[in-house]
Amino acid sequence: MSYDATGIEYFPIPNFKFVGGTTKEIKVAYRSFNPTSSKKVLIPTCYSGRINTTLNFTAGVLKDYNVIVVAMLGNGESSSPSNDNDFPKDYSLRYPDCINSQYALLTQHLGVKSLDAVIGFSMGGQQAYHWAVMHGTGTDPFLKHAVVICGSAKTSGHNYAFLEGPTSALIASSDYDQGRYKANGVKPCRMVPTRALEEPWCSELARLATPPPGKGPHESWDPEDLLVLARMWQAGDIGSVGGHGDYKKALEQVTSKVLVMPSKTDQYFPPEDGQSEVKYLKNGVFDPIPTIWGHMGGGGANPADVKWMDERISRFLDGE
Repeated sequence: MSYDATGIEYFPIPNFKFVGGTTKEIKVAYRSFNPTSSKKVLIPTCYSGRINTTLNFTAGVLKDYNVIVVAMLGNGESSSPSNDNDFPKDYSLRYPDCINSQYALLTQHLGVKSLDAVIGFSMGGQQAYHWAVMHGTGTDPFLKHAVVICGSAKTSGHNYAFLEGPTSALIASSDYDQGRYKANGVKPCRMVPTRALEEPWCSELARLATPPPGKGPHESWDPEDLLVLARMWQAGDIGSVGGHGDYKKALEQVTSKVLVMPSKTDQYFPPEDGQSEVKYLKNGVFDPIPTIWGHMGGGGANPADVKWMDERISRFLDGE
């Protein structure tokens, strides 16, 4: 185990087996806040999210919790194509790989016996759903609560189709050169289609908050990291780990309490999808965010929305 000046620590896992079949050593990057607290919460990163830019609620509802923010595999902090030459190159990374690596971190390294909650936004929300199916079933589940913010149990067809746009643009870039950009000495930002990767259907207010061209949030990212994450996002389906392939039956198996919190104006993960999913949960709560900030309303873009989420999560964890 090692750490750096940003507070991020790294836990190596030898002989980690990916669901795609590869077995190799990996590292999991994480940061632990208030580590002496007995109340444990895990927060996975989202697409284009780094550990220290992830909304962690430690100034509010989680101030008395041990909050562990973990980088999902592929994000450039944990093992990823950009920092591991042996990382699977066939885009076979899947959410269960992330959950398995996070579970190993918690149980093998941090000694966590149970989780009070997993809270995730966007791809982090999809991870929270996978956590609920993989470790939130039975009479005494390891996971007690899951908070899904602007996520889904299964990636929808229109969400899948949207992701084809930016990924196709990236792959078609002459600088990408069929993945030979590193050998060519090309900087990642020259080929990443920043505008294409931003929310296309959000509110006008959120659009005005978007950084200008050349200063987008993805320009420092390695293209292979972006691609492996996008392919995992597209393949998101809790039916792969429960319900014999049926995500609805997988939801029915969950005994943990689940707060489904979409944005009312999100068109990545429309609130109607979340409302439908809650119907299959034994202990589900549907509470959409009343925001005009689209998808990013759940990611911390607007302080008023953060305050609203903080209050709702507090009630949920207190059993109200």
